[in-house]
Amino acid sequence: MSAARPSTTRRVLKVHLVLVYVFLYVPIAVLVLLSFNRAGLPTVWTGFSFDWYVKLASAGPILSAAKNSIIVAIGATLISTILGTMLAFGLERGRPSGLLEASLVAPMIIPDIVMAIALLTFYTMLQATLGLHTIIIAHAVFNIAFVAAVVRARLKNFDFSLIEASADLGAGPVRTFVRVVLPQILPGVVAAGLLAFTLSFDEFIIAYFTAGPGSASTTLPMQIYAMIRFGVTPEINALATVVLGVSVFALIVAQRLEPRAVR
Repeated sequence: MSAARPSTTRRVLKVHLVLVYVFLYVPIAVLVLLSFNRAGLPTVWTGFSFDWYVKLASAGPILSAAKNSIIVAIGATLISTILGTMLAFGLERGRPSGLLEASLVAPMIIPDIVMAIALLTFYTMLQATLGLHTIIIAHAVFNIAFVAAVVRARLKNFDFSLIEASADLGAGPVRTFVRVVLPQILPGVVAAGLLAFTLSFDEFIIAYFTAGPGSASTTLPMQIYAMIRFGVTPEINALATVVLGVSVFALIVAQRLEPRAVR
């Protein structure tokens, strides 16, 4: 009787797990499948074709938005990775503080809409001209906390006595960081950078609020939103599939690096 209960519990949990995965991933699988639909009908399958991907390759506004997203993602990744790594190192070397820990977690739990409004208000106070540069700065602010969290996971197992040994041998702080610290935490830094790139490439709300007028600062998620207001088409499905593929690839690489960072 007692042996049957754990077995029944495991089966229930397995069924629950399967249902959750079905709920999460079946809609995505349907979207990817319909992106190869031959006909122009967004929901009725009529045959396999790459026509919509070929059409994407010649769509000027989409290519321009994709270029903007790449520029924003690279810029935000570089800034947030540098600042986030410095923040993580400072937090690990400094005295434990509940206030500092809370301030690090806060950007990750604040709703995107709140952060977007706050950043737009800040730019308005500075009378800054909105454009790709304001999106890059906004995404960097959003990503710093995530970068710091990933890098700190690697620093948890870092032997800080190596820094003292390097100083005893005459190396300065900069040389010590470049020659001693950075090689040890590099997998974590790269994983954090890939995560920041993915978050920035996919982000919509903050970009929408901090972008300038016109197509010069339109990112790919903003372009998808503009297109989907007129209805879902196989072209939008194909575009969403490309964005999904970029995100999944970056996350897989980051996932493979992260275990090395935590060891």
